[in-house]
Amino acid sequence: MSAPHLELDALYHQSGWVPLPDEEFRRRVAEFVAAECWITDGNYSSKVQDLIWARADTVVWLDLPRHRVMRRIIWRTLRRVIAGTELWNGNRERWANLLRADPMRSVIAWSWTRHHTTRQKYARAMADPANAHLTFIRLRTPAEVAALLSLLNGQPSQP
Repeated sequence: MSAPHLELDALYHQSGWVPLPDEEFRRRVAEFVAAECWITDGNYSSKVQDLIWARADTVVWLDLPRHRVMRRIIWRTLRRVIAGTELWNGNRERWANLLRADPMRSVIAWSWTRHHTTRQKYARAMADPANAHLTFIRLRTPAEVAALLSLLNGQPSQP
């Protein structure tokens, strides 16, 4: 079964990295999740999580260790900068952002500073009775991620 997919970053980051105004962002997300079946990815918890989680039945939480996340973020960012890869709406990562300490300007700094906070937030959300309607799937290793993807693709998982 396939479902429409919305990448929240692609919607939020307009050309020139200008954020979509919050009201419009919420309106578009609400319109998308009003459908019967859908998938979103991203973490805009302070902006639209309430809309998404109210209509969702499952939350997949990639809870990989910080060292693994950081290694992947750094290499992925470096590859994108070197290749000039467009992310969304003409936006590309910049060389200068590789060395910035400002989490609002660097995905590397954002990932480093938010890892522990995000882990705590999702752990609390899993235990919150207000989220009892959600099934949380917490993936802590690449093998768990691969097994879920295999299951979703109807393939037997590898040992």
